[in-house]
Amino acid sequence: MLIDSHAHLTMSRFDADREDVLSRARAAGVAYVVTVAAEQADWARVVALAQTHKAEGIYAAVGLHPHEASSLTEEMCRELIVWAADPRVVGLGEMGFDFHYRHSPAVAQEAAFRRQIGIAREVGLPVVVHSREAEEETIRVLQEERASEVGGVLHCFSGNLEMARAALDLGFFISFSGSLTFKNADALREVAAALPIERILIETDCPYLAPQPVRGKRNEPAHVRHVAEALSALHGLAPEDIGRMTSHNAMQLFSIGSLESEGKIAYRIRDSLYLNITNRCSNACGFCVRNVSDFVKGHQLRLAEEPTADAVIHAVGDPTACREVVFCGYGEPLLRLDLVKTVSAWVKQRGGRVRVNTNGQGRLIHGRNILPELEGLVDAYSVSLNAESEAQYLEICRPDSGPGTYEAVKAFIREARRHAEVSVTVVNLPGVDVERCRRIAEEELHVGFRLRYYDEVG
Repeated sequence: MLIDSHAHLTMSRFDADREDVLSRARAAGVAYVVTVAAEQADWARVVALAQTHKAEGIYAAVGLHPHEASSLTEEMCRELIVWAADPRVVGLGEMGFDFHYRHSPAVAQEAAFRRQIGIAREVGLPVVVHSREAEEETIRVLQEERASEVGGVLHCFSGNLEMARAALDLGFFISFSGSLTFKNADALREVAAALPIERILIETDCPYLAPQPVRGKRNEPAHVRHVAEALSALHGLAPEDIGRMTSHNAMQLFSIGSLESEGKIAYRIRDSLYLNITNRCSNACGFCVRNVSDFVKGHQLRLAEEPTADAVIHAVGDPTACREVVFCGYGEPLLRLDLVKTVSAWVKQRGGRVRVNTNGQGRLIHGRNILPELEGLVDAYSVSLNAESEAQYLEICRPDSGPGTYEAVKAFIREARRHAEVSVTVVNLPGVDVERCRRIAEEELHVGFRLRYYDEVG
């Protein structure tokens, strides 16, 4: 599934074949399109299109583009509030700054931007922000007008990484268009690669900005897949992962569609199949995604109950259809040691490869060295270390077993080397000396090392 989070379907360039455009979008897997009105004359048209094309998943956003900022009146603001009440309207915008063309003076642009954010707070809708050559001004206004209360998206992003991170700090999403595929867009691709997929949307901004494979032609929602493919290459994720995750993000922001409500037992990311067998953990890490979301990479992982071994095996299907089967999920898998052994034996008998992502507290949890029991069943362990000292580990991970846990984890890693491949992971939290952790992994424990980013999970 794909969502085109920003299009202009009511523009005259679609008058001759609008229905065909929507048909091609559906054929390309585009489940929803947010069509945006950037001027007063278009507000009624986008709402009408969304109302008459509910089956095609069309929603609307209404607002005043910075080009039109000089025309804003209080009467228009009252009209905007009326349109915002329509159930097919899911956002306010596009609003903001455009200092490239300056069709309206900067002071008028800022006044219109602030007024529309105020309306968004009043009606409870997210904002769709246009920012061109106005990075500092855009962030300043969003901060001062408390836009974080409603959230929103910087659409068709063209700014720098500093601006993007400032927007993320406000709870905003960043949306990329076909410009991400342009041959001269290396700087933009660097920004996109540095941002967590959990905060990215995709769009066409059609009929403008046709992506590279169809450059020079009129853009349309079906072409949003080219943006997804560009992000796939940048993040090392499958296009299906990008589609699922950016769609999940758009559904969250605009309150459209239905998010998954049932926790998954098995879920795929890249070419690995992950098994979610428990939501319990012997750590209470402050950075854990479980504290803030039920989703990882667009997969709902909050379990109503722990699955049986038979249910897990059924969810796996053919273990050779993926590169590896990974016990991971929303908790510490070795809390369910017997299930791990049963399912791993089944996977290995059928030619699959098994990895266990663990906090390394297996001995503490079970009161014995469990690694010999997993001999021949587990091919690799990925152990979360996350600290360079006992005191730091206790502060970050808050283990049930208290003092001594950090050294027990390192002892687990040393023992695990005798039975399987082992790597250590560390999250780049503030205050963590990543290079010292790397030396502990490689020089003291003699295992592999992988850095994880605290704002990106999975």
